[in-house]
Amino acid sequence: MTRRPIGIVVNGVTGRMGYRQHLVRSLLAIRDQGGLPLADGTVLWPELTLVGRNEAKLIEIAKRHDLTDWTTDLAAALNRPDIEIYFDAQVTAQRVAAIKAAIAAGKHVYTEKPSAESLAGAVELARLADAAGIKHGVVQDKLFLPGLRKLDRLVKGGFFGRILSIRGEFGYWVFEGDWQSAQRPSWNYRAEDGGGITVDMLPHWHYVLEQIFGPVTAVTAHVTTHIPERVDEQGRRYRATADDAAYAIFELAGGVVAQINSSWAVRVYRDELVEFQVDGTEGSAVAGLRQCRVQHRAVTPKPVWNPDLPTTEDFRSQWQLVPDNEEFDNGFKAQWELFLRHVVEDAPYTWNLWAGARGVQLAELALRSAREGRRVEIPEL
Repeated sequence: MTRRPIGIVVNGVTGRMGYRQHLVRSLLAIRDQGGLPLADGTVLWPELTLVGRNEAKLIEIAKRHDLTDWTTDLAAALNRPDIEIYFDAQVTAQRVAAIKAAIAAGKHVYTEKPSAESLAGAVELARLADAAGIKHGVVQDKLFLPGLRKLDRLVKGGFFGRILSIRGEFGYWVFEGDWQSAQRPSWNYRAEDGGGITVDMLPHWHYVLEQIFGPVTAVTAHVTTHIPERVDEQGRRYRATADDAAYAIFELAGGVVAQINSSWAVRVYRDELVEFQVDGTEGSAVAGLRQCRVQHRAVTPKPVWNPDLPTTEDFRSQWQLVPDNEEFDNGFKAQWELFLRHVVEDAPYTWNLWAGARGVQLAELALRSAREGRRVEIPEL
């Protein structure tokens, strides 16, 4: 079987997402399975060049995984003719300049979200990429996770009838960093470094809503910083200048209303760290990242409100688990494989820099809504 190598720069591999999800669980996993089989019978083989600012960390990661190609010089890597794809998992503040350099070098671009700190920056990247004639994509991993794929299956199958509303809860308690170490990096809580839960999570909710339910047409949001002071990785106290909670109402085409709360200052009392409840005229569903449960109209119970008596019904037991019906791969890996096929075989691919720009747009308009205390309509790009 013929092996076809494809050179990929992985920038930001020393960060949590770049290392765990993209290097180990996606690109190295593709190599571990023997490569990616293509339609013509060849096997696509990712040849990885690790890029980052910390030489010692790059060397350690490369040794750990038997990789030999690493550099702190992004420009040199982009100038190599054997490199075809540039991937970016850096902090958001450094993303635009690096992607511009990759586009100028004629490389196909795949990037974590948000694609830029501002809508203007995100749109500029999309226009530059189109003008250069390169392939481009933005990570939209949650669409490929089992729970949301089952939810998408229900929507496409007409299970809900007319969809009325969507309610989402996301978040967990991120420790302040003093008596227990924080499980997120400190830059997430500094606006000057590109932090904030609105710019981090609302691009996720945009593509979930847009791809599964329909275009988002308006947003009303309240954002806040519940924990005003935190402790960084060096044990130094710092002021949290970025929002750590966002409470938003999204209006969708067709009259569907979605309410999604996102918070790094909430303790979890749900089955998964994110859950979406979808209610329709014919049935309802509750989906997390892995599981999805449904309740059809025909088996919906008839509770009666009576605060003077204890509730005897076990409401959770009245829902039915949706079966897998297929094997689900890692969501990041699944999207990587689609993007690689898009680059090499010109397979269809919709999650591009324009989709990323729409996510940035939603976050930007949600922040405007919060500042101005009003509902904001979302224009087409």
